[in-house]
Amino acid sequence: MGIVIKQSIKNTIITYIGFGIGAINTLFMYAQFLGDTFYGLVGFILSAANIMMPLMAFGVHNTLVKFYNEYETEEKKSQFLTFVLVLPLLIILPISLMGFFGYHQIASLLSQKNQIVYDYVWQIPVIGLCMGYFEIFYAWVKVHMQSVYGSFVKEVLLRVLISIFLFAVYFDYISPKQFVFALMGIYFATLVVMFIYAMRVKKPSFNLVFPDNIKAIFTYCFFIILSGSVATLLLDVDKFMLNFYIDINNIAFYSVAIFIATVIAVPSRAMHQITYPITAKLMSEKKHDELNELYKKSSITLQVIGGLILIGILVNINQLYTVMPAGYSDGVAVVFLIGVSKYFDLILGNNNSIIFNSKYYRAVLFLGLFLVFLTVSLNMIFIPLYGLNGAAIATLISITLYSLAKLLFVVLKMDLFPFTKNTITALGVTLLSFVVFYYWDFSFHPFVNIILKSILVTIFYLGLSYYLKISSDINFVMNSVLKKNFKK
Repeated sequence: MGIVIKQSIKNTIITYIGFGIGAINTLFMYAQFLGDTFYGLVGFILSAANIMMPLMAFGVHNTLVKFYNEYETEEKKSQFLTFVLVLPLLIILPISLMGFFGYHQIASLLSQKNQIVYDYVWQIPVIGLCMGYFEIFYAWVKVHMQSVYGSFVKEVLLRVLISIFLFAVYFDYISPKQFVFALMGIYFATLVVMFIYAMRVKKPSFNLVFPDNIKAIFTYCFFIILSGSVATLLLDVDKFMLNFYIDINNIAFYSVAIFIATVIAVPSRAMHQITYPITAKLMSEKKHDELNELYKKSSITLQVIGGLILIGILVNINQLYTVMPAGYSDGVAVVFLIGVSKYFDLILGNNNSIIFNSKYYRAVLFLGLFLVFLTVSLNMIFIPLYGLNGAAIATLISITLYSLAKLLFVVLKMDLFPFTKNTITALGVTLLSFVVFYYWDFSFHPFVNIILKSILVTIFYLGLSYYLKISSDINFVMNSVLKKNFKK
């Protein structure tokens, strides 16, 4: 776990810096500078682009990681990279033609409830394309165990650029409408930066040659497109569908709530960058025991970290919403519902990495497709009834069922199990921390209140987790920090 801990810590720090910037953007600058309508529009465009991303990337970002180690020579690896870079054109060109000739029909459909959407629909595939190729070049550096810089570009640089343009709106250099158009340039800029870095890490000799295992590559790409679509639909279809039922400014309220809850998933995203290629390597070498150990350690480590973040959010959520514009507090229940679903998904550790590199990914994929159908159906039922909370209820049910299904496949089919007795202990510490800190507040300014309560929660939660020795990796890191401080 040495390399996992080292790069995961770096990725986590970078990702949280990015989330800190993103929090300022999401909780304050978007709402204050753009206004609810254009903020809601941005939320819809980015959600739709995220849904399109797996299709625009043709699934090759995961395919690159899975098959890269199977090629023994640098020449074969370079040929493989060239091939996967060209593959997305098979879907990009037809989509471009459909968008060009059928724009009016598509845009009219998406703007039935909110007419403002009509003029911006064409930006969705453009941003989706930039996201897709970014992930491809990011995968290229991951297989060379260089994930940190990609995390910086994705989590920090992207948000810094957004902040710059939001300030440009505030100082009247550009209008909110121009900001929406600038989003395309921002995502294209991060793509270019990622491409340049990928070529510096390992520049291949571009040579288009069909690999011997082309059938296996196409098959895997196809299923990754579907599985990636399943994952993004489960995450973003709620915001996408809200556009059809309620005023677009409500998407702004929902986006803030989702952002707050998504902070819980940051440790998983950070650890995934390095555990994914390691999981692929262990599985290709058939090292079952080492894989099972990695599975357990990633699960309990993420549970401890994620539990702290979940409690930190829930005990401070009411104070946070008191400093936000009116209307945004409608998302409090959304934070609770989505936060619980994220926490459950978090404690599955590197479950996704295991499934996507196993022979069972097809079966889980088809189950995922069923759950997407269920998600859409639940949103159609609950959004008209309960608005924002309805979308959150639908998402909670869908993500929980999908996570449970993936867990059962790994346990029953691959004889891998992520949980130990410490899983129950960690859950108990999380519940106890919530009960102790949720029902009281200091009588200070909300920001002061949040800071003080967060410090106390952190000391209580981590102290108890350390004493009970819930996670050996967490204790190792804490011991290292304590030793350094005591030496000083």
